[in-house]
Amino acid sequence: MYLDDPPRLIGTETFSAMPDRFRRKDVRTDWADANRPGQSTDCFIEGPSFDADGHLYIVDIPFGRIFRIAPDGQWSLVVEYDGWPNGLKIHPDGRIFVADYMHGIMELDAKAGRMQPVLTARNSESFKGCNDLHIAASGDIYFTDQGQTGLHDPSGRVYRLSPQGRLDCLIDKGVSPNGLVLDPTEKVLFVAMTRDNAVWRMPLMKDGSVAKVGRFCSLFGTSGPDGLTMDKAGRLFVAHASLGHVFVFAPNGELIARIKSCTGPSCTNVAIGSEKRDRLYITESVTGTVMVADIGNL
Repeated sequence: MYLDDPPRLIGTETFSAMPDRFRRKDVRTDWADANRPGQSTDCFIEGPSFDADGHLYIVDIPFGRIFRIAPDGQWSLVVEYDGWPNGLKIHPDGRIFVADYMHGIMELDAKAGRMQPVLTARNSESFKGCNDLHIAASGDIYFTDQGQTGLHDPSGRVYRLSPQGRLDCLIDKGVSPNGLVLDPTEKVLFVAMTRDNAVWRMPLMKDGSVAKVGRFCSLFGTSGPDGLTMDKAGRLFVAHASLGHVFVFAPNGELIARIKSCTGPSCTNVAIGSEKRDRLYITESVTGTVMVADIGNL
């Protein structure tokens, strides 16, 4: 996994944790029953994304909530609705898009505190369960349709939705497709395949299709890679949902650093923040904690 020097170890600290007043203790949900059976679940945060003012938006999947965290770490509830918001990304124009496991692709009107559908089905067929999304410079929305797929059922999908409404299925044999991100040239799409415990590399052809899809990296553990992000240098940050780390890979696939959780092992998603783009924010879903790491010297 590394060629010369061992990967650097980078620590984290707590940026902010969900206040007790927002935790739903002793409340069962169908999502938690299916995805975390027998475990206490008072929240499960995911989908970190920054707006232009430096506020961090996150979702709380089982309870259908979206929160905004101010730069000083204070939480406010933006919306609560009947859904399971999983991934969240903010468009450069300020629009907030959500991959909802129950409903498909949604848009959040933060001022009104209202969700509205963008895409709920493909050719009248419901999605398996949308997981995460990425917005290209062109406005194209890439998103994963994971459902309960895995090695036993490699039928997860990766889609691209154009601003004009065209929907392309890029892959339909994914092993639990999850987080995804384009490289700086937007010619390669990286997709976390959680239950394959790998990140797939998907070159985008001139006609918009994909070819020569391969494994960029392979990992291990009881879960697998979850959320992804990439910096301007093309370094890939991979949140691992059971190992308590974010792994950092160079453009050639070399493991160059690992960022260790200071709370729990469920590192599910990542976002780069601060004016200098030198801070990595990480959701630890089970504890409801957002951690931060200094990545300025990578």
